[in-house]
Order: sequence, then C-alpha cells, then structure tokens
Amino acid sequence: MQLVDVSLRSGSETWLYPLSLTLARTQINVLLGATRAGKTSLLRTLAGLERPATGRVLSAGGRDVTHVPVRARSVAMVYQQFINYPSFTVYDNIASPLRVAGVAAREIRERVTAMAQTLRLSSVLSRYPAELSGGQQQRVALARALAKDADLLLLDEPLVNLDFKLREELRNELPRLFARRETTVVYATTEPHEALQLGGHTHLLVAGRLVQSGPALDVFRRPTTLPAAQAFSDPPLNVIPARLDFARGSALLADDMALPLPGSLLATLPRSIDGVVLGLRAHQLTLAPGDEPACRIDGHVDLAEISGSETYVHVSRAGLSLVAQVPGVHRLSIGEPRTLYFKAADLYCFDERGALLFSPRY
Repeated sequence: MQLVDVSLRSGSETWLYPLSLTLARTQINVLLGATRAGKTSLLRTLAGLERPATGRVLSAGGRDVTHVPVRARSVAMVYQQFINYPSFTVYDNIASPLRVAGVAAREIRERVTAMAQTLRLSSVLSRYPAELSGGQQQRVALARALAKDADLLLLDEPLVNLDFKLREELRNELPRLFARRETTVVYATTEPHEALQLGGHTHLLVAGRLVQSGPALDVFRRPTTLPAAQAFSDPPLNVIPARLDFARGSALLADDMALPLPGSLLATLPRSIDGVVLGLRAHQLTLAPGDEPACRIDGHVDLAEISGSETYVHVSRAGLSLVAQVPGVHRLSIGEPRTLYFKAADLYCFDERGALLFSPRY
C-alpha cells in the first residue's frame, strides 16, 4: 500500500504535511511519534475515514482508493480504548464482522476457534466483556480485527491502557501473529522501545511531517536528522551545542570545556564548519569511566529518578542539561558534584540545521 504526496488539513490547520511512503506487507509498519505528531490522522486517512487534501492513497494492488468509502475497503482497526459489544459474548464479538460479511457458519466457527486459541481466549468464549479483565478485552478486540482477515489492519496504540506485564506479552505475540498473514499491518506508538521490539519498518512522524522511514534498527542507529534522532530516543537524546576546534581535535562547549572528538568524526567534517550539535543517547552516559578511555563532563545533580532497576541521573553544567540512564539504584543528592563519562565514538554529530554529519559505527 502507498501514500503519494498525501496531506491532510482541517480548516486552517494542517494535520499532515505532504508525505509519501510505501507500507510493507507481512511486516509490521510502525508509526512512531509524540502525541499530536499525526499518527492517528495518518491511520484515519489510510482507513478512508479522512479524505486527504492532496495526494493519492493506493491499495496493495496499486488501485487508487483515495475516494473509496471505508465501507467498501477491506480494513480493520483497533484503538487504544478496547471497543467490544457489551451485549455480545466473546464468541459473538469475534464472529460479528464475519457474519456481516456473509461468511458461512462453519467457517466462522473455525476462524473464531482458531483465533481464540491463538490469543488465549478459548476459556472465555461464552463470557461477556464486562466479565473480562482489561487485557482479555483488548485481546477480544484484536481477535475480532484479525478474524476479519482484512487487507489492512490499523492499530492505534492498542496496548497503551494495559498493565506492563500484559503489554510485554502482547508485544511478543504480535510479530508472530502477523508474520503468517498477508495483511498490511500499521501500528502507531509513542514509545521508541516498542518500535524496536516490534521490528519491521518504522516511519518517524514529527509535527505532521514524515522525517524518516526504514527498517526499525537502521532508523534507530542512523537517524538522518536531529529531529529523527530525538523522535527515536527515550529518554530524550542529549543535545550538546558546540564549536569545533580542529587544531585541538575537540568540540568546545559554551563555557569552553573541550571534548575530544574521534578522528573518524573529524575526518568527515569540512574545515568550513564551525558550529555543530552533538547527540548522545542516555544509556551511553555512565557514572564511572570504565576500562576504555572516556570523555568526561563535570556538573551537578539536578535529579535522580529511580525506575525499577535503573536510575535516570539528570546533571547540568553551564546551561547544559544531560540525562544518564544507568543500571542499578543510585541515591544521589540534588546539587552534589557528579561526573558523567562517555566514549567519544558514541557521539552523533549534526550541523546547525539538524542534518546528520556523523553517526557511530555499530
């Protein structure tokens, strides 16, 4: 399926700026972006619920379906709020789209039974939604969409309202479920780690603009712009404005602190460049130098957030704010001096307009 120069507007407000993308079949296509990035607008455009202001929507077979109503499309959608018919049993909820489509009763039984087994719902087929847990209700909504066997399956943050354990279970199940189907699957999320866990192709959206597309791991490792790197980082990418000092082989911070740069980075930069923006992911900052030579930034602790088995250490220096994601529980006092360490080879480098100049080698 393809979008060709598609944009979406409502009155004077633009929800999607002109974008083109090709959705892969038999792989999950992840729409990744912050709230109001345009993910739901793009899903609704794909479904036929919104008509684009410009451009065309093409089916998997290349047919122009831009003006085809949603009723005439082979599409199923699952929202973050699980929507089930309260007066129907689980069996009837899953079977409902098949009955509307006129599928024979025997085939309905076979497909409902198979889907219930896949999503571990066999024991609750005679129950009503009000008798189910939240995770079971969301699995019913997923089962109904999957049983429909639509050409296009749209998932709008379907796991966001589930508890952590259920989210992890379903994230692990979904790639396996979709790998065996000829359906085009589009999954919207705000969580970068979810995009990596699901794999497939990732399409990054920032404020209604498509900023990068490609295999999830490739996009994560080599963002082509600073906005793409920031969209695919959680915690947020550490952004370090600096000036280059080629003579010393360093980047100078606002207070003239020098950070040594790897020769591979310096060799890629034209000598005409002065100002750059360095990027560093939070997990690449540590509280100890380690065995390999490391760069260091001295500062003071602003906050130490303990999250399970990790601590997010916020350190500031001369207007620069950094976040380190470090394993273990670290009890640090606000205002205490603290040094953060990192490898120069882990730095991203962007020009002042945000275009990628250098990325680490993985």
